[in-house]
Amino acid sequence: MAKIGIMGSGFIAQGLVRTLKHHPALELVGILTRRSAAASENAPFSDFFTHSLDELIDKSDLIVECTGDVVETTDRVRQVMAAGLPVVTMNSEFHVTTGSWFVDKGYISEAEGDQPGSLAALHEEAVGMGFKPLVYGNSKGYLNLNPEPEEMAYWAKKQGISLKQTTAFTDGTKVQIEQAFAANGLGATIVRQGLLGPKTETWQEAAEILADSAKTVGAPVSDYIISSGRPPAVFMVAEHEEQEVGPLQYFKLGPGPLYLLPRDYHLCFFEIPRMLYRALEGGPPLLTNTRNPEISVGAIAKRPLRAGTEIPYAIGSFDIRGEALLVKENRNHVPIGILENAVIKSSLEPGQLITWEDVDLPDSLALDICRELFSCARAAGAAPGCEFDPVPPAAGLSPI
Repeated sequence: MAKIGIMGSGFIAQGLVRTLKHHPALELVGILTRRSAAASENAPFSDFFTHSLDELIDKSDLIVECTGDVVETTDRVRQVMAAGLPVVTMNSEFHVTTGSWFVDKGYISEAEGDQPGSLAALHEEAVGMGFKPLVYGNSKGYLNLNPEPEEMAYWAKKQGISLKQTTAFTDGTKVQIEQAFAANGLGATIVRQGLLGPKTETWQEAAEILADSAKTVGAPVSDYIISSGRPPAVFMVAEHEEQEVGPLQYFKLGPGPLYLLPRDYHLCFFEIPRMLYRALEGGPPLLTNTRNPEISVGAIAKRPLRAGTEIPYAIGSFDIRGEALLVKENRNHVPIGILENAVIKSSLEPGQLITWEDVDLPDSLALDICRELFSCARAAGAAPGCEFDPVPPAAGLSPI
């Protein structure tokens, strides 16, 4: 029986605990939480709670990270991997911010269930059948780039998720993070900063619009559509060899040359165990942000921000939202995931991309990694001319 530790005690973690009951080969041994003793007293599964990462590591064969946090998670993942344990995540925010630094330092992978992992599973299946991907797509029913706090509070309560999560879903930050992660991990690119996000009525229309954009840029693209009334699905648009046109039409995929492969659900914590078995059996990671990510998610001011403004967090805030962008064209951008406990140094206008000169940030391993990954020329495996010193490796971890 494999011993499973969980980092995080929120919605995803609680759902995973319930799901593990259906998997006798997977034994829950602990849940790392930041909740106080008082807050933990009546919380579900509080008997498994611990505040000690060392204790969780000692008990576990594998650890699942599902906090949605970036800065603290970066420190924790480093400690877990230094101990030689595999890490399975449901945390796109972490991956697109600092996850690339860990790719060659041990076993780490995103799980199926959230959109990037579901796209990776769909990619694996489709490529195994000979399809040639053009589009990795995400379907959203509604976006509002600058929602009001009262509106978000209403929907957070109604849906039973946090205000931060609700806001990040609504203002598009979450889908930008998801599609940046998918692009890096699946060898795709983006058409433009902020993605296309066309509004479409039918899947076929979506397939044609985004496939045309892939043809234009000469590479597979990662993007999303807005289509009200559709489930929160992921999909691929792909081509196949000409000799397979007849069989694919017989199998009801249409006349080609574009084939739409939708997956009409992603069930988050219900799907995580598939990745746990894969990791424990020595299977390859399903999805990482790759060692050298080409896509990042920059921070965009939502409203006028004056010097001295404090930003406790950016993802899911009413001050800042995220946009996917090309790293090579935006060497001075600040990844949105690193903006925690930041102070604005210079006045910013709505729509302005935040740069390193615009903010003060507290020291952290995550900050050092971001500067190394996104502020330096990474050509030839080094960073000549980089203004920041490379991050030193931790004990037990190979250098970057």
